[in-house]
Amino acid sequence: MEDVQSDAALSAAAVLTDEHRRRMYTYIRQADSPVTRDEAAAAVGISRKLAAFHLDKLVSAGVLRAEYQAVGSIRKVGRTPKVYAPADGDIQVSIPQRQHDTLAGILLDAVLTAGETESAREAALRAATDRGRALGARQREQMRPGRLGAERGLTAATGILDRHGFEPARTAPTCMRLRNCPFHPLAGGAPELVCGLNLAFLGGMLDGLEISGVRAALDPRPGECCVELRPE
Repeated sequence: MEDVQSDAALSAAAVLTDEHRRRMYTYIRQADSPVTRDEAAAAVGISRKLAAFHLDKLVSAGVLRAEYQAVGSIRKVGRTPKVYAPADGDIQVSIPQRQHDTLAGILLDAVLTAGETESAREAALRAATDRGRALGARQREQMRPGRLGAERGLTAATGILDRHGFEPARTAPTCMRLRNCPFHPLAGGAPELVCGLNLAFLGGMLDGLEISGVRAALDPRPGECCVELRPE
């Protein structure tokens, strides 16, 4: 259940800053069935032509989906009208980026897979390691980089770290600081647990990528992630 903030989410949020688009989007989300251009125009109080322009902008941004569909029980002669409905998925934008869904997914995995002899903490750490390892293995499968030492390995890890909001910063060829904690402010409420999960998650990612000569280590600093990727 990977939750990744992207340019698409920012575009979707930006397109909704227009009042007409935001009101049409709200109207369509609350409707019981797909909405025609005429219905959307009437709901907002603008012309059909202007409504069509704004609706197509919402479709282009991925906020709405459009299709041609007969409306009502009586089929009329002529072209089937274009109708609009909410696109699947949520719009989530946070600056700096947060990944509370990732943390929730780790904890859910821990609950569902906990062994009889595991404590809740042990199950959560295992789930975090497994999730990080799966992400790293998937990235390695896509890249097929061959053997990865410390320097090339950190380069290979940068994409995952970026997508998950860690804001990686190379402080040396074989050392990387993570400028943002994607689990903040939850980390402030339970730092020992959340930082431990973060460490397990990133350690698992390094294992999945099969990087040699680098380890995840706790090195908390104000305003940054508690983990640093450094030479073994």
